[in-house]
Amino acid sequence: MNPSKILCIGRNYTRHAVEMSSVIPTVPLVFLKPPSALINPGDEIVLPGVSSDVHHEVELVVRIARQGKSILREQAMSFVEGYAVGLDLTARDIQAEAKKKGYPWSVAKGFDTFAPLGAFSPVSDIKNPHALDISLSINGNVRQSGNTRDMIFDIPFLIEYLSGIFTLMPGDLIYTGTPEGVGPVEDGDELEAKISGLPVLNVRARRAG
Repeated sequence: MNPSKILCIGRNYTRHAVEMSSVIPTVPLVFLKPPSALINPGDEIVLPGVSSDVHHEVELVVRIARQGKSILREQAMSFVEGYAVGLDLTARDIQAEAKKKGYPWSVAKGFDTFAPLGAFSPVSDIKNPHALDISLSINGNVRQSGNTRDMIFDIPFLIEYLSGIFTLMPGDLIYTGTPEGVGPVEDGDELEAKISGLPVLNVRARRAG
């Protein structure tokens, strides 16, 4: 099922906001990625020639089961079909330049291959999505490690908030934010993203051209 949109949440872990020298948000910071950014396990992240500083961000991804608009928090989890581990790749140098000029982040976040996505598990397999260990290793070295309990805005809140803006459609994806430890991805790196109870996501990076 192809998503109509990929909704992403920035700075949803306090320590990641701190490491980015950013203000801790009081409402979700929302941006979008195009569906063309998606790749599957075993595929390659292509590092674009126009960026010399692409960063990794490991995230819990939520897939929406059915159409919903202005969903109440109390009903939100009934709209979740499943969970997967995903990566949000960011051209950090392009993003920094956009921030400096007050421009959107769309280019920095939206390159082809910048949204690797693991296989989904149904909600019945995950007892509590807000108590999952989450990590990313590159070439066998752990770069990010955290737990989804540390999200500032939990999944019901995000669904309520997002559905008040966008009609959520079956197959839509919500990338729920990343813990601290983000950093660069280099040509030839082997990335392994893990969330407890979910299939592992393995991808490799290569420089374009």
